[in-house]
Amino acid sequence: MSRWALIAIAFACAVSGRAWAQDAASGEKIFVVCHGCHQIGANAHIAVGPVLNGVVGREAGTYPGYTYSDANKGSGIVWDEATLQKYLASPQAVVKGTKMLFPGLKDPAKVNDVIAYLKQFDVDGASVQSIQVTQEQE
Repeated sequence: MSRWALIAIAFACAVSGRAWAQDAASGEKIFVVCHGCHQIGANAHIAVGPVLNGVVGREAGTYPGYTYSDANKGSGIVWDEATLQKYLASPQAVVKGTKMLFPGLKDPAKVNDVIAYLKQFDVDGASVQSIQVTQEQE
């Protein structure tokens, strides 16, 4: 294999690796577009959309007290990273009939960053990172 082929492969791997990297701090900034309908964190409450505490790993249509569309409740979806990547890019394409009218985030890097931000919060809205730090200090 030529030296140029190896350089090209290394470059391709470096570029594709960045596409999948996640940056929670960037995701927090991007989440501003979500905040009009969704809240997250210790003091979050239902707004136009459900609270997103603990959403990664949660079954769709199950946040207590929020009135979901039949499409969302009956979707059978569990919000894992792969499903959220598709949904945040185009909600209507993943759950036809969802009440979520958001057109989607078209940049995969921004979607991944938002997911990284969402993953920071447990079901009670506590930061998973702060819980880990507290446990390590004990």
